[in-house]
Amino acid sequence: MITLDHDSPTPPYEQIRSQIAAQATDGHLPVGTRLPTVRRLAEDLGLAVNTVARAYRELETTGVVETRGRAGTFVTAQGDESRAQLENAARSYASLVHRLGIRPTEAVAIVTTAIAGT
Repeated sequence: MITLDHDSPTPPYEQIRSQIAAQATDGHLPVGTRLPTVRRLAEDLGLAVNTVARAYRELETTGVVETRGRAGTFVTAQGDESRAQLENAARSYASLVHRLGIRPTEAVAIVTTAIAGT
């Protein structure tokens, strides 16, 4: 489910957050999937509980997951909605790129720079 790159400059909590978000968006974690407990995932990954808890909190803040008390943490429909929003934004951007006569490679480079700067 989650793999960590210990040589990456990306903090472990962000690696966890981004992988779960991506899996929720692409359908590998369908809506309603129960995630491992914070303690269990921390143990499996060899991390501190607070590291995993931070990733889960950030996922909950963005609506990708919801915690239902003792029942656990579950993937919400937000992942599907996020993907749809992103696809709509991409279509709008592609239309603007076309109208402005920007080369596709330049447009992709602009997006890549914008994402890296976030």
